[in-house]
Amino acid sequence: MINSLKIKIIGLITITLVAVVTLAAFLNYRHQTEMLYEMASHNANVLTETVKSSINDAMRSGHSEEISSIFSRIRSKELISSLRILDETGKILNSADRSEVGQLISENDRLDLKKTVLPTFQRENNGKIYDSFSRIMNSPVCHQCHNPAKKVLGILEIELSMNYMDRFIAKERHNTIVATTLIIALIIFIVSIFLIFYVDKPIRKLISTMEEVEKGNFEKRTMITSSNEMSILAESFNRMVEKFKNMMDTSINHERELARAQEKLSHHRETHLMNQKLEEQIKEIENLNVTLEERIEEIEEANYKIADLAGELEDKNTTLEKAVSKLSTLYKVGLAINSTMEIDNLFNLIVKTTMETLHAQIGYIILYNQEHQELVITTLIGHENISPSGTILPMKPSSVSTWVIENCKPLLIVDIKQTPEFDTFSALGYERKTLICAPLITKDEIIGTITVVNKLDNTTYNHEELELLTTIAAQASIAIKNAKLYDDQQKTYLNTIQALVSAIEASDSYTRGHSERVTRYSLELAKKLDLPQERLKVIERAAILHDIGKIGIDLTLLHKEGRLTTDDINDLQQHPTIGMKILEPIEFLQDVRLCIGQHHERYDGQGYPNSVPASELLLESRILAIADAFDAMTSDRPYRKALSVEVAIKELCDNSGSQFDPELVPHFIELLNNSHVPPAKTPRVAASYARA
Repeated sequence: MINSLKIKIIGLITITLVAVVTLAAFLNYRHQTEMLYEMASHNANVLTETVKSSINDAMRSGHSEEISSIFSRIRSKELISSLRILDETGKILNSADRSEVGQLISENDRLDLKKTVLPTFQRENNGKIYDSFSRIMNSPVCHQCHNPAKKVLGILEIELSMNYMDRFIAKERHNTIVATTLIIALIIFIVSIFLIFYVDKPIRKLISTMEEVEKGNFEKRTMITSSNEMSILAESFNRMVEKFKNMMDTSINHERELARAQEKLSHHRETHLMNQKLEEQIKEIENLNVTLEERIEEIEEANYKIADLAGELEDKNTTLEKAVSKLSTLYKVGLAINSTMEIDNLFNLIVKTTMETLHAQIGYIILYNQEHQELVITTLIGHENISPSGTILPMKPSSVSTWVIENCKPLLIVDIKQTPEFDTFSALGYERKTLICAPLITKDEIIGTITVVNKLDNTTYNHEELELLTTIAAQASIAIKNAKLYDDQQKTYLNTIQALVSAIEASDSYTRGHSERVTRYSLELAKKLDLPQERLKVIERAAILHDIGKIGIDLTLLHKEGRLTTDDINDLQQHPTIGMKILEPIEFLQDVRLCIGQHHERYDGQGYPNSVPASELLLESRILAIADAFDAMTSDRPYRKALSVEVAIKELCDNSGSQFDPELVPHFIELLNNSHVPPAKTPRVAASYARA
């Protein structure tokens, strides 16, 4: 409260007014007092002259005795305290107080008499007594009674009491104090009212608005019309709040944009591990981000640069978005390419993904046969007259792929008409307008090329897209190499295992060719059911390897011609489990392994080795069960002769819904009736096929 501006102003004005008015009142009081004393002095002179005139008149008329009477009458007045006539030595010759006649006045008074040279002399004694001395000169009219040689007959002394003046002075002092107090109070009141209505109230209103702004209410405004100065102050404050609001909004927007950019960038940091080039691009993005943060700090520090920095920030954001978009595209391409290890699917996926990324009409991959100097088309997408995979093209100078392979670097043709050294029409039969071709290289060995031709929007390719395709080609090369290694590994495993199966079948003339026939039956039925390519591969491998578990079965039991005992049957029924254990270390054959383990399970859940219900059986295992049973029934075995096709079909129908899937049996019979799957043996007499 003490620190309040209003209190300080009122206090300062009060102190100033009190000092000024008090000084003025004091000076006025002194002036009034001096005037009163001057009036008293004037009255004393008039009285002295009057008394002198009366004394002179009495002396001239020869009535000297009347002087005492005159003194008595004058002495009776309240303001005259003493009235007497002295000689030059200070002796009292006559006095209103008869007891003083003949006495000497005080020594100080005598000294004053000696000093005076004027006809009259006045002095003030302690402000209470006013002495007036006046000489009575000897005139011709007095020569009758006094010696003419004597110049001064006496000195008239009149003492005037100033006590009567105290009432006037006290009244004047009281009036001065009262007037001064009222003036000060009135001025303070007027100044206070002025400060309250024209200073304090507007300032409080302004402070209230400032508190609202401090709380975050930037829409709050204040209107002050008490004075021009306060109105200007309010308008300036409103403009300041508006500018601050705009500055805050701009800063928040930029921070949000920066946060979004950083969030986008954080989702793609894993792409740093893809190759060195992606790392350099990420570093550029980080540098741009740092620059962006510096720009934002400059915006906060210098509001007047906001407009220029906003434009620059927008450019940086555009560049950042393009870079993030490019990284996102490469990341998605990488995920797509690495999502499969099947070589054929991989080629199709690479071409499709690349065409979508670069908005191409046509895309293809060509593999390079270095030994025969030939180009082999593996995948071509987007051309109406699609050439089959495996089409061989000769290497010639006008071929784009030939140029890329020979120079081991990518090629961008913005406009084919500007490059007459290359053919406008491809050997595959389509017209080329603009294209990009990049080499597929693994460990300094070129394995082929990937090419995109003609853009969907009929624009031309540029260097950024060339760089993007080069990066995709690098990823694709690694994926193709890995897929080939994976494919070779799978083939090695399968060839090894198939050799074991062939060795088993070779030892038994009755089962020789059984796996090949079961494979043929299974594949035909699976194709009729439109199973996808990867599932066809699963059933093909499962059919080839379905009896691999017989490696663990005694050959004498496999070749036994007599009736099987319960123990013999139990031993034979272990071959699916043995097959699963043999294939357990091979990870890519897990679905095949499960199918082999289920190929003797029944649709009604009464099969072996695990009595798996139909709801848990793979579709491939149900197909394999039908094909295996049919070939077993129509083939010679040590313990029986082959059944006829008609009998085998009847057995399939009779056991449909119990041993076999009731939905698959009709499809298999339809294949047999259409002669798509010819039987392996001539019809024989029916016999048991329990050992199949």
